[in-house]
Amino acid sequence: MRNRTKRATSMGATTVRAGTVLGAIAMVVAMISVVGGGASGAATGVKHRAAANPYHLINPGTLTVGMDLSFKPEMYLNKKGKPAGYDVALLDRLAHTMHVKLDISNLGFTGLIPGLEAKKFDLVSVGLSPTPAREKSVSFSRAYVPYELILGVPVTSKTPATIAAWNKPTITITALEGSTDTQLAKKLFPKAKVVGYSGDTAALLQVATHRANAVMIESYLLGEFQKSNPRKLKAEPFKKPLTIQYGSYAVQKGNGALVRYLNKWICGIQKSGWMASAYKKTESAPLPPMPRCP
Repeated sequence: MRNRTKRATSMGATTVRAGTVLGAIAMVVAMISVVGGGASGAATGVKHRAAANPYHLINPGTLTVGMDLSFKPEMYLNKKGKPAGYDVALLDRLAHTMHVKLDISNLGFTGLIPGLEAKKFDLVSVGLSPTPAREKSVSFSRAYVPYELILGVPVTSKTPATIAAWNKPTITITALEGSTDTQLAKKLFPKAKVVGYSGDTAALLQVATHRANAVMIESYLLGEFQKSNPRKLKAEPFKKPLTIQYGSYAVQKGNGALVRYLNKWICGIQKSGWMASAYKKTESAPLPPMPRCP
């Protein structure tokens, strides 16, 4: 190519070189146009994807939730094998408000936070208390469910209803493993033997069959157990409530966008009265006082 250009006439060489330069310029302009358009398109695409998934869901358009559906009436499987209960009613409304599908994964309690950390879920809905230890690995919304922790004991129990009477080495107290129930039992009764179980039913049965002296449990769960196991357990009538706690949604650590949305949404259904209505319908009881919204 170089040899043929050198043999051309002066005019011809100039013409060829000019044509080549002009062609090269045209090609560069075209390439800049294409590249520029592609970069702009890519940026637009990224921006569009971000806008389409503002709450950083694992699968855009779907809210993936981890639950332990063994806490009737708060969350459980109904006779048709479908998720039901207070938490499920709230999640159905939440997904509808967010304009996304709802995908519930049923998993044992102790696997929920590890599953959230492994990005298997966008959210865990099981009434978790935002303890300092948990806040190291996940982020929490404001409270959406209240519950009172009580001591369930055999109906034949003769132990006085005092902290001192239950705080002895001869006392065995059961609770849900890894829960605030276990933490409270250890805090209130440090001298007693506190044993954790993978499910509340197992913890309750230990007491009902007299293999343990008491169980630290949410009041509504004891109520459900009493329905199917009458004259087995009762709530120990302490003069003052042991504690009233509140459960929150847990989300992947640092997902502030989803936390902010949840907080605003929770306050919305709380102020409107929808939360109280859903609680009464599913729990058959009035909604206890909730933390005030700003």
